[in-house]
Amino acid sequence: MSLNPNGYKLSERTGKLTAYDLMPTTVSAGPETQEFLLKVVDVLLDFVKATNDRNEKVLDFHHPEDMKRLLDLEVPDRALPLQQLIEDCATTLKYQVKTGHPHFFNQLSNGLDLISMAGEWLTATANTNMFTYEIAPVFILMETVVLTKMREIIGWSGGDSILAPGGSISNLYAFLAARHKMFPNYKEHGSRGLPGNLAMFTSDQCHYSIKSCAAVCGLGTDHCIVVPSDEHGRMITSELERLILERKAKGDIPFFVNATAGTTVLGAFDDINTIADICQKYNCWMHIDAAWGGGLLMSRKHRHPRFTGVERADSVTWNPHKLMGALLQCSTIHFKEDGLLISCNQMSAEYLFMTDKQYDISYDTGDKVIQCGRHNDIFKLWLQWRAKGTEGFEQQQDRLMELVQYQLKRIRAQSDRFHLIMEPECVNVSFWYVPKRLRGVPHDARKETELGKICPIIKGRMMQKGTLMVGYQPDDRRPNFFRSIISSAAVNEADVDFMLDEIHRLGDDL
Repeated sequence: MSLNPNGYKLSERTGKLTAYDLMPTTVSAGPETQEFLLKVVDVLLDFVKATNDRNEKVLDFHHPEDMKRLLDLEVPDRALPLQQLIEDCATTLKYQVKTGHPHFFNQLSNGLDLISMAGEWLTATANTNMFTYEIAPVFILMETVVLTKMREIIGWSGGDSILAPGGSISNLYAFLAARHKMFPNYKEHGSRGLPGNLAMFTSDQCHYSIKSCAAVCGLGTDHCIVVPSDEHGRMITSELERLILERKAKGDIPFFVNATAGTTVLGAFDDINTIADICQKYNCWMHIDAAWGGGLLMSRKHRHPRFTGVERADSVTWNPHKLMGALLQCSTIHFKEDGLLISCNQMSAEYLFMTDKQYDISYDTGDKVIQCGRHNDIFKLWLQWRAKGTEGFEQQQDRLMELVQYQLKRIRAQSDRFHLIMEPECVNVSFWYVPKRLRGVPHDARKETELGKICPIIKGRMMQKGTLMVGYQPDDRRPNFFRSIISSAAVNEADVDFMLDEIHRLGDDL
């Protein structure tokens, strides 16, 4: 048994095994290492089983101060026994929300795909960085193959792509590439390299990360022009053109338009073809934020009209960790034009991206991005794709949309209890619950105000009970309303029935 840095055998001093008694510190500790890891796997498998057990709670909710008292979160000066670490793992998962539970309808990213999970386990074990082929050869090649396939699904024969840490950063890469393409001098000279004030355009229903690009990249949020949307959450394209002309008249330079394919709240899809026409007319870069709705590109049944014209875009954000069910995080950004990523972001650090390596350095992806360290997010998606096939992903998208139609049918069958706000384009279903005292009351603004007050009360009750999680929020036109998300392959018709029945049970007396 090897010694720890202080010179004593820790397990002999404490009588219990610690991390110093495992590999790599103790090279001969193969059996002990295996036993520890298998016990951790047992904890993980227990959580997987609980996640898929409909009799288990979705969460065991405690307020932050109460949770602090339940947990031992201190980081000690001396090593704790391995048994304590195993108990820490179990305790952590005990109080973690089961986002893969069939009764979790709360977030865009949910479900627990076991193949993707296995891929993430392997990824953690490999523990490599994705900046050079030198240290991640297999994963770099996987990334090339999968991203090429995704661009083909979009409708491009060439181009370039990269995996980024979330849709917000993917959108940021699109902004940076657009500015570099249209104003290449900015990279060296900053704002002095611009011919005037730039203006970008996006709908009032877009993800906040689009506006964040303007703030982070020096444009200023005043130059991120918000285009009104219609009652369904789609950008009003006539307003887009009007606002572009208005900004041009003020001397600004319109250069970037974001179209959203699956808005966060309503799941709306902007009219891609019409926006593409406007971008072409006014020489603007067209980006599509399909972080949420991108999975429907896989479905021949649901791709059109939502994505009609997608191939006309200059860049597309697409998050497999949403509708495709890959584990968090897994976000991709795709460009129609090859070479933009490297031209825009390359810094040619000689200690990492040498030009005289023995292999084809075009596979060194690190200089394409503003990051240096980049997590391996490809293996879990590659393995999942191998398990399902493209046909399997298509069937998964069709099944999710089928379940949405079932939910609409059940809501309409209980129209006294539930008020459907609109026909959804994606798997977001927006509705109000109508308690007994408001049934039969004419639907007007005052009633909507009352229904909005009920949402957080019901949400609080479901959190305390732990039986269900469904999100709620207001928007520009309405007070609080429920927004259920069906993006988990675990959900079936009985789970949809449970959701509606449980909301009724929790809210009927309000």
